[in-house]
Amino acid sequence: MYLDDLPGSARSDGGPMDLNAVGDVSRAVSAAHLFIYFAPESAEEAAELGVTDRGPAYLAFRSAAMGAVPWQVTLAAFYNFSPRAVRAMAGVWDAAPPARWQAARFLAAGRAMRRVGVHLTDDHLAEARSLIAPVLAGADYAGKVLAAANASVPLPRDPLVALWQQITVAREWRGDAHLVVLADNGLGPCDCLVLHTATGGFPTALARATRQWDDEEWSAATARLVARGWLDSHGVITDAGSAARERIEVETDEHCAALWAPIGTAGARRFASLIAPIADAFTAVPSHRV
Repeated sequence: MYLDDLPGSARSDGGPMDLNAVGDVSRAVSAAHLFIYFAPESAEEAAELGVTDRGPAYLAFRSAAMGAVPWQVTLAAFYNFSPRAVRAMAGVWDAAPPARWQAARFLAAGRAMRRVGVHLTDDHLAEARSLIAPVLAGADYAGKVLAAANASVPLPRDPLVALWQQITVAREWRGDAHLVVLADNGLGPCDCLVLHTATGGFPTALARATRQWDDEEWSAATARLVARGWLDSHGVITDAGSAARERIEVETDEHCAALWAPIGTAGARRFASLIAPIADAFTAVPSHRV
């Protein structure tokens, strides 16, 4: 099944997108992209560029599409990192220019996917790319800094890695939209991270280690959420906090409905199913190897 074979509801016909389908494809996109931050191949490729510290390597890989921007620009785009965490990337462009970081990221992605046995048939790979292409071509990139930067990166020749990069654009588009929703809801960089960890969706130890908010900043953010009634006095999420978090996710999906409109509800669901083998392959390997 290719784009031209989809029923009318799967193409842009002015009808509303099913938000459940938007949520499902967004989760599939995130899952298919996520391995790059944990795969040993990323650390190996970064080491080849002379950077062995995982934090600066992560920041360089993810922001390379923007070019050799100062760390302050990366901080603005990443939102929930503390300034001290992002400041650590100073010097990564001296180790290697952004184009080399981007090429190394593609190498890491391809190596990792083949190591764990990601397999999409040629037909399924072509179909997935035929679905994501009009989504990205029709996307509104205003205010979507990381998505726009990734959309500007020439696609690699390897079709599987090219699909992964197209998935990356869609993933960053939702992330950029999410930041707008967080700001609209008055959730600052540390506040949104504290709320996320309180839901159990992000281990607190990992969040503290990677985002590097200090005890005073973390406590102040917690106090602000307690004052809003979203956390109790022990820092445990309340029913109101859970509802607020769910509302923020729904609002983000509402923003993303326009992104997937070119292929409609059926196309979005089909794309989610086509890329599922990427995340499934990584889930199937021992966790210490991912």
